[in-house]
Amino acid sequence: MLDILQYWSVGRKIKKVSSGWYSGDAPCCIHNGETQDKRKRGGIKLTDDGWWYHCFNCNYNATFTLGRPVSLKAKQILDWIGVDKAEIFRLNLESLRQKSVDDLLYERTRIQHKPISLPEVELPDDARVITSEDTKYIKYLESRGMNYKQYPFMISPSSPGRYKNRIIVPFTNKNKIVGYTSRFLDDIKPKFLSEQHPDYVFGLDLQHPEWNYAIVTEGIFDAISINGLAVLRSQLNQKQIQQLKQLYREIIVVPDQDKPGLKLIDQAIEYNFSVSIPKWRDVGVKDVNDAVQKYGKLATLLLILKYKISSNVNNSNGLVRIAKKKLVKRLNAK
Repeated sequence: MLDILQYWSVGRKIKKVSSGWYSGDAPCCIHNGETQDKRKRGGIKLTDDGWWYHCFNCNYNATFTLGRPVSLKAKQILDWIGVDKAEIFRLNLESLRQKSVDDLLYERTRIQHKPISLPEVELPDDARVITSEDTKYIKYLESRGMNYKQYPFMISPSSPGRYKNRIIVPFTNKNKIVGYTSRFLDDIKPKFLSEQHPDYVFGLDLQHPEWNYAIVTEGIFDAISINGLAVLRSQLNQKQIQQLKQLYREIIVVPDQDKPGLKLIDQAIEYNFSVSIPKWRDVGVKDVNDAVQKYGKLATLLLILKYKISSNVNNSNGLVRIAKKKLVKRLNAK
């Protein structure tokens, strides 16, 4: 197997620290909008069947595990430290030849899982889909960084009291209505009233089979803003966790950057989900939808991926805990 340390040490001084990491100048920073690292903030940790790279400056992560294809980020790191493309190609072939029996059994097991079934729920009698003439509701959605055609948003303008002044978001599961939430447009609390099953995960019906990631948020508008998933609370239950795992892709948890959101980080650590905590709290951004309003959808997605800490490598939970401590520090400073 290719010796990544041998390549990384060419023109750089690297040293092994007590935790088992090798540290040296990070080659990724200048490719990610940062100045060239000269403070040895890059780290490589060797594993029994590969390695893990993390930059403590620009938060770039890459992993390689024998038996799996060389990922795009791993290819980039190898290229940046001077590995010839032909060598990277040979490494990829060698890795695929080593595909383990465990992986094959995993592929067989994943076919046998069945999605959970949820009971159907009736929508309010007067609910109807928003049209182009419903300008008040459209303006509210636009203020949240969304288009009214982005999802089948509904309203009930003939309802009594504040119920005529709400946007209804239907919850679907296998193309059936299994609940809904109402977001009231006045300033009276509660702002949301929901009819939902505790095991429901919003957005499962909207995921594409070819996507490599599933981004998990807390709020409904967070998820709709980026075609993600919403757990609609700050803690997951076992049925929700089961549904996320059955997507068979990398789960990236993006918690709200407040104290309740810390609970979701702890669960991500427990179940080996990836976590992304972008550095946007200091600019008044608390959650994904705030970020979409400030930066736009594409930039928000890029920030989420930039600050993603992968879960499929050894000792990654330690870095998640470090990121959590930094968030706690920022929260306490407010």
